Amino acid sequence: MSNDCTYCGSDVTAHDPVFVAEGVDERQPVGRFCNYACLTAYVDEEELTSGACCRI
Repeated sequence: MSNDCTYCGSDVTAHDPVFVAEGVDERQPVGRFCNYACLTAYVDEEELTSGACCRI
């Protein structure tokens, strides 16, 4: 796996990286980001929160 940011393509090791994984029993890496700014921009541009709802 490369060290490229999923959002901007920069080398994440030169920053304060954030790694994202999915799964309950076995975690699978799904993204690596330079910082929370790249993660937030990626989530917004991919509309990953569209239709999401928290249960109260």
